[in-house]
Amino acid sequence: MSKPNKKGPSKTVDIYCKNCNSKLFKYRKGGKGALVKCFKERISQDYTKVSCTCPQCQKIFARDTLIKGTPAYKMIGGKVWFK
Repeated sequence: MSKPNKKGPSKTVDIYCKNCNSKLFKYRKGGKGALVKCFKERISQDYTKVSCTCPQCQKIFARDTLIKGTPAYKMIGGKVWFK
C-alpha cells in the first residue's frame, strides 16, 4: 500500500474538543472532507498532555492506530471539530 505524503498540504486547521472547546492540535489537513484520521507526522503542534485525551475535560477523542503502515489517530465521531 502507498504511504501518505510526508510533507502533506500547507493549509493548517485547528482541531478542538467538542465537549469543552479546548484546542487539541494544529494539523496540516488535505481536502475539504470530514476529519476522520490525523497522521502523526502531519501534526504541527500538539496541545495534549496524554495522547488521544483532551487536556481540559479528560475525555478520549481518538484511538491510536496504524493506517497504511503509518502511525495515526483515528477520530471518534462527534468528539472533535475543526476550523
